[in-house]
Amino acid sequence: MPWRISTDDSTDIKNAEKILDADHYGLEKIKDRILDFLAVKVLTQDKPAPILCLVGPPGVGKTSLASSVAKAMNRKFIRASLGGIRDEAEIRGHRRTYVGALPGRIIQGLKKAGANNPVFLLDEVDKLGKDAYSGDPSSALLEVLDPEQNNSFTDHYIDAPFDLSKVLWIVTANDLSTIPKPLRDRMEIITLSSYTEQEKLEIAKRYLVKKQKEANGLKTGEVVFGRGVLQEIITEYTREAGVRELERTIGKACRKAARKIVEGEEGTVYVTKKNLRDFLGRPKFLQNKAEKQPQVGVSTGMAWTEVGGDILPTEAIVLKGKGKLLLTGKLGEVMQESAQAGLTYIRSRSEEMHLDEDFYEKNDIHIHVPEGAVPKDGPSAGITMATAMFSALTKKKVRSDVAMTGEITLRGNVLPIGGLKEKVLAAYREGMHTIILPKENAKDIEDIPETVREKLEFVPVEHMDEVLKTALIP
Repeated sequence: MPWRISTDDSTDIKNAEKILDADHYGLEKIKDRILDFLAVKVLTQDKPAPILCLVGPPGVGKTSLASSVAKAMNRKFIRASLGGIRDEAEIRGHRRTYVGALPGRIIQGLKKAGANNPVFLLDEVDKLGKDAYSGDPSSALLEVLDPEQNNSFTDHYIDAPFDLSKVLWIVTANDLSTIPKPLRDRMEIITLSSYTEQEKLEIAKRYLVKKQKEANGLKTGEVVFGRGVLQEIITEYTREAGVRELERTIGKACRKAARKIVEGEEGTVYVTKKNLRDFLGRPKFLQNKAEKQPQVGVSTGMAWTEVGGDILPTEAIVLKGKGKLLLTGKLGEVMQESAQAGLTYIRSRSEEMHLDEDFYEKNDIHIHVPEGAVPKDGPSAGITMATAMFSALTKKKVRSDVAMTGEITLRGNVLPIGGLKEKVLAAYREGMHTIILPKENAKDIEDIPETVREKLEFVPVEHMDEVLKTALIP
């Protein structure tokens, strides 16, 4: 074990910045935070460092960012994947009395590194399991990641305290909600969000094409991607938050090119917009989900998912009946409550909205959110469902270029939501021009890339009346 062996840290912050910029395009705030952290590390030397937790959708560069930090600091890099671990002995080690006893992953990683101060990446911490018989590995991690405890971490196998305070811990996760609160409390959360189409295009040009050419044995000049081809691949063949599927799709085109070369085609193989189907087949994403024309009873909401943002077209229709509210589309409890709150708001304002007082008794209202096999939940569709219902009741059309998000109260107040950046990027991708959002979320608009921001109109609202004024066609 490297009890006293340490590697010397690099103190050149300018060089660290060059390494981060060379390895990753964009992510300016994240890189800025890491450089701040490295600067403090240079000044404080041996004091315990904060634990960095990188949270974001798959494929946005969390693991490779941790590798770049190790390169920038001139430290050894160790990665341990925690996905699916259910036994706390994987963290703390087995007692030597057991058959097949081994040290835990932490001690194994340090032995492999040969130094007591590596950059140690704990990957997929949100996917830790829990077993009634094998203990709780997330609780065992508390001792590893707590700066007050980890200077004397004791592995059951070596049965002697080891100082982990010199290790730089970086943790990655896709979803914060599944990480236990005591563990989350010990980490500094840094959020990586979805890439914009412009960022994906730059990443493809700078890194992915070169990487896939080398992986498929193609030399410089043997295959050329024509103008606009990469943009078309991004919009028509991939729809994701990160760039993994984009890399696989570029790799597929490179493999087809390699086959043409091996079959004897002379000269450079050109991938153009005209022959792209020969390389990749039919496009996967031809039509947007968004409505092309204003419709009665159809409004567009926005959703946050683990893999980025999406839009939710929401339909409402009024039928003769006995006052039932029907909800379909595999909606969770919170979403159903939002629909009921929206209907109660409309009933309370029926006079001002020029609706019959007994409209509710004579009609059934059916709300449906398409893609019924996909579970959906959360309060942020409140104003979307209320707009769809009001449109169906008054026969006023909803603008097809408006997307909205916000929680609704019984009095019609609009409350703040989360995940605004991912939602707005999804709406922009689907061709929306106006975004209705809660006024309290106006401060989050600056997180959205400027190239997207300048092409959208943002309408911060405090009350449902303002939503209807913007979303409906008079």
